[in-house]
Amino acid sequence: MKTLKLITVGVFLFVSSLMHSQVSVNVNIGVPPPWGPVGYANVGFYYLPDVEAYYDIHASQFIYFSGGKWCRGAYLPGPHRHYDLYNGYKVVLNDYHGSKPYVYFNDHKVKYHKGYKGKPQQTIGKNPKHHSDNGHHDNGNHGNNGNGNGNHGNGKGKH
Repeated sequence: MKTLKLITVGVFLFVSSLMHSQVSVNVNIGVPPPWGPVGYANVGFYYLPDVEAYYDIHASQFIYFSGGKWCRGAYLPGPHRHYDLYNGYKVVLNDYHGSKPYVYFNDHKVKYHKGYKGKPQQTIGKNPKHHSDNGHHDNGNHGNNGNGNGNHGNGKGKH
């Protein structure tokens, strides 16, 4: 009788181990967006001078000022909802590692004014609005033909 119980338990464990399924979830937390600039895999934030907003790469959220406070959202607010993220300039905040880059907003706003163009940028992915592929990935951000000051990866405005 004891042997029968051991065999039953053994069969049960064997069958249950065969039925055990492995679940794999790929959430892409902390992956730069396809419109992000190439070459900056280990950064947390971009500053978008044209819309005076930030993008939190780890949370996949925009940070913008609205109604007297800083807000987070999956999309830019209404007035900027259709902003072309592929062609707009992104200032890479290499040296900021906190969670509130807007504490430096006054510095960023002065140094990276609306219309700011630093060094030319190539995006990680292709712009889905442009279907022709001639082998070039030129997004039009040429600044001063590459001779602009750029931000050299210094998000706090220090060179």
